[in-house]
Amino acid sequence: MFPPAAFDVDAAMKTLVLALDLVGTFVFALSGAAAGVERRLDLFGVLVLSFAASSSGGIFRDLLIGATPPAAISDWRYLAVSLSAGVFTFFWYPAINRLRSAVLIFDGAGLAVFCVSGAQKAIFFGLDPVMAALLGMLTGIGGGMVRDVLLSDVPVVLRSDIYALAALAGAAVVVIGDALRFPSVATTCTGAALCFGLRLAAIRHGWHLPIARAPGQPGTKMDAAKNRKDR
Repeated sequence: MFPPAAFDVDAAMKTLVLALDLVGTFVFALSGAAAGVERRLDLFGVLVLSFAASSSGGIFRDLLIGATPPAAISDWRYLAVSLSAGVFTFFWYPAINRLRSAVLIFDGAGLAVFCVSGAQKAIFFGLDPVMAALLGMLTGIGGGMVRDVLLSDVPVVLRSDIYALAALAGAAVVVIGDALRFPSVATTCTGAALCFGLRLAAIRHGWHLPIARAPGQPGTKMDAAKNRKDR
């Protein structure tokens, strides 16, 4: 039997991860459903997209750490939250669309919440700090990747946007805070705020990572050298 103090800490961690998961599920479901409405999908298609976008990251995380069956398919609350967000978006999309860049905002919020909840759950299951941070990043980017694939788009994480890097930064804050024995709530809020802030700043200011260029494409050193030679 665990001492009462240890039991209380474990229970608090489980409650924190569950709350973050449900919040992340809701905002990612809004993101997925809004993208579906913009592509003029029917109600069933919007609901499928809302569930896939909101649950894929958590399912990947749970499968990798052995938390089976994944919470997203074993706990009715996840399905209820994602479908509720999908129905709301389908029938009242104009209310959501009044927000500027609604899909990007909800996607950034879901990314922030899921990356910290993924890192917290990985720590709870005993993963080492580096793997916990990577798993937090995967939890954050998984839903967006599945959403983009279902819509036949190149996933944002594979493009030049600062997306996975923001998720990794947020998860790293949680991992470092745990290693330094900082309060879990404080490090979780800080990590989520950092991830969300980086994502919104990247969207607003056009920040991006270097883009790969094949030889001969405009802007490469080889192309510039060839132009000078031709002159």
